Amino acid sequence: MNALLAYESDRAYVFQDYVWKTDYYPWQPVTPPWPRTPLNAIIAGPVAGGLWGPGDPAPRSISERWFDVVCPKSERLVLNTKDIKPAVQWENGDVIFDHWKRILREAPERCIEVIPAPSEVDGFPQTFDLWLWGTTRVLTLWEKFSASPISRLLETSPLVNSAIDRNEYLFYPRGPRTKDPVTRNPYERMMAVHVRRGDYKDACVGLATWNSTYYSWNLLPALPDHFEPPPGGSWGYNTPENTEKYLEHCWPTPEALLQKIHTAREEYIAASSPGTVLDIMYILTNQAGDWLDELKRELQKDGYNTIVTSRDLVLDQDQIGVNMAIDMDISRRAAVFIGNGVSAVFLYVLMPGILICFSGPHSRVISYIDDWWMGKSLSAFDSGNCIDLTVVLDFYSDS
Repeated sequence: MNALLAYESDRAYVFQDYVWKTDYYPWQPVTPPWPRTPLNAIIAGPVAGGLWGPGDPAPRSISERWFDVVCPKSERLVLNTKDIKPAVQWENGDVIFDHWKRILREAPERCIEVIPAPSEVDGFPQTFDLWLWGTTRVLTLWEKFSASPISRLLETSPLVNSAIDRNEYLFYPRGPRTKDPVTRNPYERMMAVHVRRGDYKDACVGLATWNSTYYSWNLLPALPDHFEPPPGGSWGYNTPENTEKYLEHCWPTPEALLQKIHTAREEYIAASSPGTVLDIMYILTNQAGDWLDELKRELQKDGYNTIVTSRDLVLDQDQIGVNMAIDMDISRRAAVFIGNGVSAVFLYVLMPGILICFSGPHSRVISYIDDWWMGKSLSAFDSGNCIDLTVVLDFYSDS
């Protein structure tokens, strides 16, 4: 969204490396310097420095390092979010967007740096903060965002593509031949399911405590699954009964998960052309051991002869560093995806499907994930204008 703000303000966007939350860094223990991965190793497109469409005069996005070269501190207009956000903080997303856009467009300075308010003033000091992304107020930005080149030109990075190409053989069907001819494309026969386990139950209880709901575009009314926090809770408190309802979404039992998978496949096949088959399963998970083995056995009984998990992928050292993006892109290619209502993973998988009018009954929501942590992303330089924005990064490693 910051890249879109820069684009509509006639300024360039400056992208920053992905800064890891150390708990999720693949190589432990973590020692200084703080681990990071180049953004354009994770995604591609204009937001990561790629080309705009033909005839688009917008300036290319650049790296933080180049921003520091072309916009020395002495040439920057510095804006603090504490001076700008209060006037519109609880407005709809489009009002907040236009408020920032006006300020950025009217500023005569070539370089602008937006710095965060102190944490004691604003716990989420981003230009577009958690209080916006976690409510339906953000939906007023969907039409603008979905039609923009920021989202339309978002692409898979070459590194992620290389990992998927390397492992695609795992997805080719195993088991008996189907009775009727079916597609040779394994992704057209695939269901992908995001199954976060491990210590995640504590996070689920935390979501219940704060009466959380689905996140961002997952709140779009056109999607088939919705969740409204049940009455009886309050900010920082919930009833035991309500907590159990949250756990049904966030920490589903194997039986509930299997039933959801079965129902989603039935609905998808019923809405598809004759001969459609779903017999390949990809499981995005940090789980291992007996629980996962039993889930795979039950899925085989339900007709999934080819089952692959995150842990089955063979990745080199560079690809391990973007394994979260690999999981997401495999799921994006799948015919059906069962995801998490409060998840950056679900948003990345879901958004391209909506943009090509493919979501409909095919994208399902069953559980939550909430891995917020503070990061920073900068914006821009072109021949005339620069902007620097502080945001939250909410990618995470699930492996």
